[in-house]
Amino acid sequence: MTGLVYKSTGSWYTVKTNLGATYQCRIKGKFRLKGIKSTNPIAVGDIVDFELETNNDDETGVIHNIHERTNYIVRKSVNLSKQTHIIASNVDQVFLLVTIDNPPTFTSFIDRFLVTAEAYHVKTVLLFNKVDTYSEETLDEVRYLAHVYRNIGYECIGISAETGKNIDKVKALMIGKVSMFAGHSGVGKSTLVNAIEPGLDLKTKAISSQHSQGQHTTTFAEMFDLSFDAKIIDTPGIKGFGIVDMDKEEVADYFPEFFKLKQDCKFNNCLHKEEPKCAVKDALDRDEIAISRYRSYLQILEGEDEHYRTDNWEEK
Repeated sequence: MTGLVYKSTGSWYTVKTNLGATYQCRIKGKFRLKGIKSTNPIAVGDIVDFELETNNDDETGVIHNIHERTNYIVRKSVNLSKQTHIIASNVDQVFLLVTIDNPPTFTSFIDRFLVTAEAYHVKTVLLFNKVDTYSEETLDEVRYLAHVYRNIGYECIGISAETGKNIDKVKALMIGKVSMFAGHSGVGKSTLVNAIEPGLDLKTKAISSQHSQGQHTTTFAEMFDLSFDAKIIDTPGIKGFGIVDMDKEEVADYFPEFFKLKQDCKFNNCLHKEEPKCAVKDALDRDEIAISRYRSYLQILEGEDEHYRTDNWEEK
């Protein structure tokens, strides 16, 4: 039988067939020995082949094959830094939720996420949430960030999951697609999903006032079918994003505004640091490239890990 993985809880996987039947499945032991460096060889969004087995009148499945993935979003494992954790696969687009405060989303996190999405060919839309709660000064910051990322080519939408502002625009982008929702804990992912599809009634929690951080409510990535021909993957809150398996020479290729200028650099292997006649640094001097983006680039290039500890990722 063939089905789509809707939920992964570490050792068991919820798999749904084309006919709508749902089975709890596990994987064969040898599956983990195929050289897959990921802590989770199977991810939500995977298409898998499985065989049914009956134990005490309870029908479960054993997964024996994963179909080739069109793409996936991957990050460093928390507990095993040399391994990776696949957040979701076969994703049409990712909505990255950003909040200026309560909790703050820093540009280094946004850029690391976008670099990984670029590397694995996943379209990303930035959703600036909680715009109904911001002062005019904070809204100016939202406008500036939206300007920076729109100039690069990313779609940016200011929304309020609480008041419903621009939720219709988000829904329109989701029709006929598998969309993943990501961001720090507390940015409003579950509230947004509930606004889009109230019937799901996902759990939400208030922001912790002590640290201005979200209290994690989603423990595992999980896919949901929506009423308007769309699927979403809700994910646990991510505190940071560790970049995986990227050579220094290729990092700039995943910054679209750097990649456009690459051919104008004097050296083909220009790292845009100390080299003379560098088109990227020249553009930076002319304020055509955001300094925050360049700082993020240098941070990734130097291998400086952002704090990539996460909230409640199941990585056993």
